Amino acid sequence: MDSPELYHVKQQFTLGAYKSLVSLSLPDADSPDYIPTLVYQARAHLALDDPSAALALVPSDTENVALRAVAALSRYVTAEADPAKEEARDAALEQLRDLCVEVEGDDEDVSEWEKGTVRVLSAIAFARAGEIEEALETLGAGGETHNLEAVAYTVQIYLSIHRPDLARKEFERAKRWAEDDLLLQLIEASIGLVTGRDAYADAHAFFSEQLANPSLTSPRLLTARGVARLLRGELSAAKSDLEEAAVQMGGKPDSETLGAQTVAAGLGAAKTAEADQLFGQLSTEHPGFPLVLDLERKAHLFDELATKFAVPPVAAA
Repeated sequence: MDSPELYHVKQQFTLGAYKSLVSLSLPDADSPDYIPTLVYQARAHLALDDPSAALALVPSDTENVALRAVAALSRYVTAEADPAKEEARDAALEQLRDLCVEVEGDDEDVSEWEKGTVRVLSAIAFARAGEIEEALETLGAGGETHNLEAVAYTVQIYLSIHRPDLARKEFERAKRWAEDDLLLQLIEASIGLVTGRDAYADAHAFFSEQLANPSLTSPRLLTARGVARLLRGELSAAKSDLEEAAVQMGGKPDSETLGAQTVAAGLGAAKTAEADQLFGQLSTEHPGFPLVLDLERKAHLFDELATKFAVPPVAAA
């Protein structure tokens, strides 16, 4: 059973309240909450695209496998952005593979939470490296893993490769053993957001319920509800959520928020200039965003087909 303080930390991380989480004071180093809180704070820094801050939190001489895993993931993310650092990326991935092997044993000094954390953090790096099968295997996809965070990330991978059927199977399997956990509800909302189940009503209700929590400020929840509203055809309300999310991010929206704002602007026919401006910003700041890549592929395909199209001569009068 988690302490109330650790439950609050996990709640903030699960719901994307990363800025609030990184500003929390750490518990005493002798507290059982110390290492989990440190790991969640480091992961929050990673979610905020600040791997150097995440790495700075981890003691360089730590023997804890969860902290070593978050340090290796931080090094991978740091090297990921630089094509010249392939060797550093490969080294980080090998460190994570070694840690996965290390936690396979029955070492009583390593808790189940630490083992699960190593697998999840490793799978995140593997998936980012394009090693999808390795990531799913590391997470125990299709098996009887009783780690809800591993299930959550498995579901996200399946949704990202357009396999909502497999995502739903993972969720249904987890329901047999997991309690009505906040993370379980988030998994269901994520699947609903992709599949459109019940006209997005469940996903919209979940995000709205969490946003009503006065002790939580999460721009990512606002973005999620904005997307749900966008899919429900509630354009004005969606734009309001997305604008507020951008404000809470200090006027620098992340890729998901900016992408959703671009789509929302594109649905307003009278403001095509706004949509063009937002898409230009999205493609410049986040060139790997799926919307940008999809448009690039379709533009290339159009150009390719255009070269094969022969314009017939004009008929003589």
